[in-house]
Amino acid sequence: MTPSSSSSGSSSGSSSTPPSGGLVEQAKADLTKRLGVEAAKVTVVSSEEVTWPDGSLGCPEPGMRYTQALIPGNKTVLEVDGKQYSYHSGGHRAPFLCEHPAR
Repeated sequence: MTPSSSSSGSSSGSSSTPPSGGLVEQAKADLTKRLGVEAAKVTVVSSEEVTWPDGSLGCPEPGMRYTQALIPGNKTVLEVDGKQYSYHSGGHRAPFLCEHPAR
């Protein structure tokens, strides 16, 4: 008889909360600060998990070289006054405004 039974399955939970929640808030905070608008003016058009084809996270800059590997990440599209803004994230990079998205 074992007085203490170990719960082996409880600590292996892989945080299955969707990453988009916090990422959307980070993107909204950046955009409100960048544009100087109230958070209420920012509309979330979409937020989806994506697999970027390389380290540019779908936002390549001319003349730059990127890791050639599939990178899991997120693409969030926000809108303010009819203009859309695309935020990309992935790997260990927080959401950033991508002014010229590749896709």
